[in-house]
Amino acid sequence: MGLLNKWTDGEREAPEPLEGNVVATVVVGTLIWLALFLVQLPFYGWFDDHGHLWWLWTCAAGAGLGGIGIWYVRKRDAAIRAHRDSGS
Repeated sequence: MGLLNKWTDGEREAPEPLEGNVVATVVVGTLIWLALFLVQLPFYGWFDDHGHLWWLWTCAAGAGLGGIGIWYVRKRDAAIRAHRDSGS
């Protein structure tokens, strides 16, 4: 418990958040999920026979949610740029 208190007692300052190219990161992650889905698709029957069909649908869900993520981070990036350009 002593170590936990050291991290949560409020005496340590939180580090600054890292800001990188968030849009590119989400796009690459989404493309990886999509590629994994497409590579596994021809083996649908094998996955179904062995009870691993959820692997295929996990990749499909990752690609779908990544698509929503791409939309979100692009809107976020545009809003940050608009706020910065407005001088506020």
